[in-house]
Parts: sequence; C-alpha cells; structure tokens
Amino acid sequence: MSVVLTKTDVGVPPGPVPRVGLVTRLWRRRGLFLAVFATVLGAAIAALLMLPVRYAATGSVIVAEPEPGGGNGSAAWAQKVGDPADLESQLLLVRSPRILRLAMAQPGIAEAAQRECRLAAEGGPLRLGRLTGASATICDGLQPGSAALLDYLDTRVGVGTVGRSRIISVSYQSTLPEVAQTITNAVITSFLDDQRTNLAKSREAAAAWIWQEIRQLDRTLREEEERIQAYRRSRGLVRGATAPISSERLTSISQQLASAEAARAEAAARLHEINADQARGSADSPAVLASRTIGDLKQQYATLSSQLANAATTLGPSHPTIQGLRREREALQARLRREVASVAASARQTYDASSTLVASLRRQLETAKADVGSATDAEAAIAAMVRSVELKRGQYVDLYKKASELETERRILTGSTRLVSLAELPARPFFPKRLPFLAAGFTLAALLATAAALLRDRTDGSVRAAAEIDQAAGTTTLAQLPRLGGRGILSALPRRDPSLAAALDRASADPALQAALRTLYARLTLRPSGRPLRTLLVTSAAPGEGKTFTTLALAGRIAASGQRVLVVEGDLGAPAFAGALGLPPGPGLGAVLRGEVPAREAVMRTHQPNLDAMPAGAPIEASTELLMGQRVAGLLALAEDYDLVLIDSPPLGLLMDASVLARRVDGVLVCARWGRSPIEATAATVAAIRAAGGTVAGAVITVARPPAPVIYGERPGRVPASVGAA
Repeated sequence: MSVVLTKTDVGVPPGPVPRVGLVTRLWRRRGLFLAVFATVLGAAIAALLMLPVRYAATGSVIVAEPEPGGGNGSAAWAQKVGDPADLESQLLLVRSPRILRLAMAQPGIAEAAQRECRLAAEGGPLRLGRLTGASATICDGLQPGSAALLDYLDTRVGVGTVGRSRIISVSYQSTLPEVAQTITNAVITSFLDDQRTNLAKSREAAAAWIWQEIRQLDRTLREEEERIQAYRRSRGLVRGATAPISSERLTSISQQLASAEAARAEAAARLHEINADQARGSADSPAVLASRTIGDLKQQYATLSSQLANAATTLGPSHPTIQGLRREREALQARLRREVASVAASARQTYDASSTLVASLRRQLETAKADVGSATDAEAAIAAMVRSVELKRGQYVDLYKKASELETERRILTGSTRLVSLAELPARPFFPKRLPFLAAGFTLAALLATAAALLRDRTDGSVRAAAEIDQAAGTTTLAQLPRLGGRGILSALPRRDPSLAAALDRASADPALQAALRTLYARLTLRPSGRPLRTLLVTSAAPGEGKTFTTLALAGRIAASGQRVLVVEGDLGAPAFAGALGLPPGPGLGAVLRGEVPAREAVMRTHQPNLDAMPAGAPIEASTELLMGQRVAGLLALAEDYDLVLIDSPPLGLLMDASVLARRVDGVLVCARWGRSPIEATAATVAAIRAAGGTVAGAVITVARPPAPVIYGERPGRVPASVGAA
C-alpha cells in the first residue's frame, strides 16, 4: 500500500470553513425539502379535491350617466360624473340593507338561498357542512323578509368597481350556478328599480303641482276671453282672423299698393329699355330678347346672313341665289321691327295699367286709414286685454308642455344609473380553478420547502463538512464513510438504519465505503506523531453516531489486507459484537475485568481470517469502575500478539469510559455522524479526551450523504489530493 500525504495530514491547521451556496444548502436538506414540498403540494391537491366547487355570476351597471335627451350638461353634473365620492356612495347604496330587502322580496330568492344553504349543510359527498358553517336549522330560517336571509345575502353579495371606470360590478358565488345568476340579477334589478322609483317620485310631485297651476290658468283665460268678446260687442268692433277688419283691410291695401308700385316700376324700366333699344335701331335688350318670337327671328336672320356670306364667296352679286337671300333677309328685318314695336306697345300698356292701379289703391288706402283712425281708442283697450291673455296662454302652454314631459319621463325613466349587462348562467367554476390552484400550490410548496430547508440548515449545528470539525475541534478529519446505498436521489429519503450485522454485510460489498476505510487506515498509520499505532480507541459524543460500525468495518478492512486485528467491545452497557459477528456466548470483557478469566481466554475467532474479537459479554452497569482497574493493562498487553487492537467504547457524552481508556491507548478516533452529530458536542468530546491525557488520532464522519465524499471541507467537484491508495 502506498499513500500520498498533504499538509493537513501532517498537522497543518485547517483553513476557514468554505462558503456554501444556495443549491448546495438545499441539496444538503433535500430530505426536508422533499418532505415539506410533498406535504404542502399534497395538501393543495387534497384541498382542490375536497373544496366545494363555486360558480360566480357577475352583472354590471354604469353610474352617473346623463339621461338620454335630458340635457344634463351643467357644471354640477360634470362634477358629479368625475367625483370618486359619488361612485363610493353608489357602491354603499348597492350593498345597503334596503336594496337587499328589495332583492329578497323578488319571487324565488328565498327558495334559491335555502336550496344553496341545504346543499352546503349536506356537504355533498365530502360532508363539508361543518366547515362551511351551514346547518339545517340555519337554512330553515332563511325566510322571505327575515333578518337571517338579509345577513346571509349580505355576506355573499360582492360589489366593486371595474378598474377606474364608472362601472359597478355585482357578483354572487354559489355552488349552484342558477342560484348565483338568480340572486345577482335580483340585486341588480332591485337597485335599478329603486333608482327609477326615487327619481319618478320627485317628477310625480312636480307634475302634480304643475297640473294644479294649469287648471287655475285655464279658468283665468276663459274669464278674460269672455270679457274681451263682451267689450267688442259693446263697441261694435268686428274682428277678422288675426286683427280687426279695418286693420286687416288697411294691411291688405298697403300690401296691394306695394305690389302695384313694384309692378309699375318694373314696367317703366322695361319700357325705358325697349325705347332705348329702338332709338339705337337694335333689338338686343333683355326686355326684347325675352320674347320667343323675336329670338326665333334673330336666329333665322343669323342663319340667312351666314348663307349669304357663304354664297357671296362663290357666286357673283347679281346671282339669282344671292338676290333671293337678300330679299328674304330684308323681309326678316321688317318682321323683326314689327315684333319689336309690338313688344314696345305691350310694355306701354302694362305701364299705363300699373299706374292706374297705383292711383286707385292710394285712394283706397287713404279711406282705410281714416277708418282705422276712428277705431284706435277701442282697439288699444282690447289690445291690452289681449296681451294679458296671450301672456297667460304662453304660461299655460309652457306648463302643459313641462307637465307632459314629466309624465313621459316618469314612465320611461332609466335614471342616471343604467344597466350594462345582467348576469349570465356561469358554465365554468369560479373556484377552485384547477391550473391556477395547482400552480399556486406548487409555488407555495416550493417556497415553504425552500424556507424550511434554509432555516433548518441555518439553525442546524450538525456536522456537514470536514472543515467544520477541523476548525471547531482543532483536529483532522481523516475520512468520510459514505452512507450505505447512498448514491442517487433515493439517498434524500429518510429511512431507518439497518441492523449492525446487515450493515457490516452490505459494507463488505460497497466499493465506496471500502475505499473510504482504506483511506482512513492509511491516514491512521501515517500519523505525524511517529509513535506506532497498536491500540486505537473508537468513541463518539452520543449514541447512534456509527462508532461500533466503524470499529468492526475498519477491523474487517484491515484484516482483509493480511494484518492480524483484535476488536474489543468496550461498550459494556450495550453489547452488540456477538450478534453482529455471529459469535457464540462467552465470558467476554466483563469477566476479564472482574478477574474471572484471563484476557486470552476471552478472545474468540470470527468467521473472517485474521480477525479476532472480544465481546463484552453480559451487560454491566458499573463499567467505568471496572475500566479504571489494573486488569485493563493485561487487556492492552494483547496488542503484542496483533498488528492492531481496536476498542469500541461507550459514547463520551453518556459515560466516562472513553476518558478512562483514552490515556492507555495509542490514539483515539472520534466518530461524528453526518447531519446528526452536533459540531459542539464533537468538539467537546475531542477536548475531553485531550483533557483526560489521551491522544486524538483524528475524526471520521459516518453515514455521509454528499453527492461525492467531501474530505477536508473541499467543495464538491474537486478531486481531493490528500490520499491515494494503490
């Protein structure tokens, strides 16, 4: 066997404890992590299966909306629309007991609540009635108009706003989708009806007062119209359709006169235009051209002139065709002059007739003025009375119109709160939703498992790395004995330790453990003290830390290498060697210490070559006194017949046996179990051995569970260069 030593092996003080990353800390506590994660996730899955399915029906209304055609454009209304306090008051109004009582009064609401309550009381197949607080007695009390029904609905109706809008959503959750829809729509319709009713009451009161005023005005108008007619009869005034006959006649004559004067002026202008055109010898004035006959003649004249001009370019001036065209053109000119003269004569006649009519109407106007002047005083009095009547009639019309509008609004009133949508029958459950629920459970399980693992790792003072023991106890960790079958993810699962015999049997076939035992023996042999190691005491701070297993496994490994080894069971209070090694009953160490048999007679051969054992024999309580006796020297003298004597002693935290034996052996090996042994207890054990005069050969970590054996506190992934065995 060849070994390679490092500075730590020869006594160089160890370095600081390496920092451990988050993943490494979680991996060290993977058992706790998996347990907490599985527990929380299982609880979430169980809750998903056990919780009753609830359906949510949601409807919505919009508040502070102006009435259609109402003209609500005032500054007060604009302030109301943007006021959060108004929206908050509407939310409180929807949840008010008055609205809920109106909803309770609707048909079928109490029956729906009772049906839902009874289903919750029965709890379905899972019998969750007690969890929901429902009972048959409570359900029977949900009667229409009862306080119990009011409290039942008040705790289940949800009201809230939709974002920053003016929309209010009303919802209700129930195990029955039709109940959720029915109650939600009942609350919405009750709220809208209440809004319309309150507004209708104010309009009804205003309309009643207006109708009373209308009836009073109607009586007053009838009386005043009767007085006007009586006055007219007494004055002999005849009234036309809109005014007295004389006034209407004067107005009519004035209108006729104005029309006649306008016609005369038009005729004069037309006559003047025609005369001016005749003086120039032309027929191009608009008044002349307005005649269709003249227009046709001028067109014919232009056509003949064009033909004459074309013929003149090819024929001579004396050609018969030229002569004929000239005679025809002259005839058209003569006819055109006659038509112009006829138009001028017609314009003169029109002007004369208009002048005669104007003169006649002026005489009639003077006569009508005289008639109107004679009736002025009487009409003035009548006009005053008529104006009073007209004013009252205008008031009557305005009031009647306003009353009609109020009556119409009262019948079609929707209020400032309007319906957006009623609740639909929910088709999918609102709670629990499978995917979000499982996602939340998975996240919560991961967080709680991580927190538990990190908290346990932070508060745990047990051995996790070789450097922790080296720094706390001032010793050297010689090896880490891996957990049997501890490779893979299954090593994270907690399990009971096997029996000592089964553990030794499995250890002989575990390559990793055998390699660790070879490393341990090599480091024990190559101690820097220079004193040969013939007797080695194995102890620990507390029971269950693997000292007995380490003693027997190390002895078996050394014996397999060809050296003679003796294992002595110094733990007299809890004998285990005989059962583990398959030995028959014998006197044991207790009989040797009592002087009943010589030490050599208590030694028994095992089934493994080169390995002898001295079991403890029958359990002994006063073991410390026996170990303090002189017969121990005879026991240790057996080391002359063997290459190495291994002594298994009781835990130092329970008995002083290890302290008594420590000064009499060449070295003491302290065992600490990975993840269980407190670092402080291990350090105290090392200190106690040194205080008792013993030599600490080193420490060994048992049942180690890192992904790979970590020696001297090195991080996983590095290949340790401390020992290599060939």
